Amino acid sequence: MLSNEQFTGLAQKYIDTVFRVALNCLRSPSDADDVTQNVFLKLFRETRAFESEEHIKHWLIRVTINECRSLMRSPWRRTESLEDYEGRLPFDQSGHSDLFYAVMELPKRYRIPIYLYYYEGYSTQEIGEILKIPKSTVCSQLKRGRDMLKKTLTEV
Repeated sequence: MLSNEQFTGLAQKYIDTVFRVALNCLRSPSDADDVTQNVFLKLFRETRAFESEEHIKHWLIRVTINECRSLMRSPWRRTESLEDYEGRLPFDQSGHSDLFYAVMELPKRYRIPIYLYYYEGYSTQEIGEILKIPKSTVCSQLKRGRDMLKKTLTEV
């Protein structure tokens, strides 16, 4: 079981990662906030010991994806336009916002591996373990997602 100090440190370190994974899955900032809160509540209540910091990060991402799937099945699922959230997203350059919206327009099965690979720095093997799919499927999804992004961004 984590002490309050350990939990606080982990929450501060990984809250952005958990939120971004949830936002990528759900495409709704308010739902991503709810999922983030639920994930850290589960971390706070978790009684088993974690092997390492990397194990905690993997666990958090896996729980986030599971929470998103549970929320997607909920009959009360609400949707919110990403344009409503645009003012709260800080982008250093205008090209970054174009890329963000292009990624968010991808189907979920391509969007999540692209996020985990390029933004979180996971290998295809690790993404396969997190998403519980074969490594070759991750490679195919990354290729197809990149092709879709290339097509979308060259049109813009």
